[in-house]
Amino acid sequence: MGFNETLEENLDNTTDLPSKLLLDTGQRNTSKNYHEVEYVLLLTFKGFIMGFIILCALFGNLLVIVSVMRHRKLRVITNYFVVSLALADMLVALFAMTFNASVELSGRWLFGYFMCDVWNSLDVFFSTVSILHLCCISVDRYYAIVQPLDYPLIMTNVRLGTMLSVVWCSPTVMSFLPIFAGWYTTKEHLEYRRTSPDVCVFEVNKFYAVVSSCVSFWVPGIIMIAMYYRIYIEADRQERMMYRLSLRENTANNLQKMHHSKIPSSARNLPETRRF
Repeated sequence: MGFNETLEENLDNTTDLPSKLLLDTGQRNTSKNYHEVEYVLLLTFKGFIMGFIILCALFGNLLVIVSVMRHRKLRVITNYFVVSLALADMLVALFAMTFNASVELSGRWLFGYFMCDVWNSLDVFFSTVSILHLCCISVDRYYAIVQPLDYPLIMTNVRLGTMLSVVWCSPTVMSFLPIFAGWYTTKEHLEYRRTSPDVCVFEVNKFYAVVSSCVSFWVPGIIMIAMYYRIYIEADRQERMMYRLSLRENTANNLQKMHHSKIPSSARNLPETRRF
């Protein structure tokens, strides 16, 4: 009897196995489908946010360019720097942010070894161009506020063209040349990139990191800080001067009123004598 009972229990357990397997498989499929839906929704949301940022960068900077080009009163030297800066930011959104969005959405690099160098070069190039534009705008504002009388003689159209040419051409020394020559990173990283074409990581060596950060950030940043500090000092000096002038004017007006109030009213009402 004991043997028969254990045999029946084993048979019952074996008959229950398919239902348990089906239940476990169903639960796994449900959880897998849930994770897939969650991943798709997260990817869609991320793509929407990135696309919205890129479109805002494109159309926002395009509005700046169109506004200056359409209104003649806005065509001053400072605004030409602003237009050039807007163009650089548009190119950042078009060539740098789009590739970055593809990497974030797909999880890997899709365009090969050569285009990885192109993307890194464009990213460094346009970022440096934008920072140099900000530096030029600070220098322009310095001369316009600190030396307003000499400003038309200093900031001429020739000097404007020279500054813009330097701003757009000089960053190639820190972007395309060292990146395509392989000077920006180590040999191990270059070998890793050749064996892994679906990976695009911008890993730099110490020498390139120091030189690039100085040219693209520290030197323009120090110049901007110095220029705006001098602008602040000059603006504070002019404000003090205007305050003193207004104070003197108010004092003179008060003295005149006091002197006028001391004159008797009968003397003030006398008619003026005519001379013949």
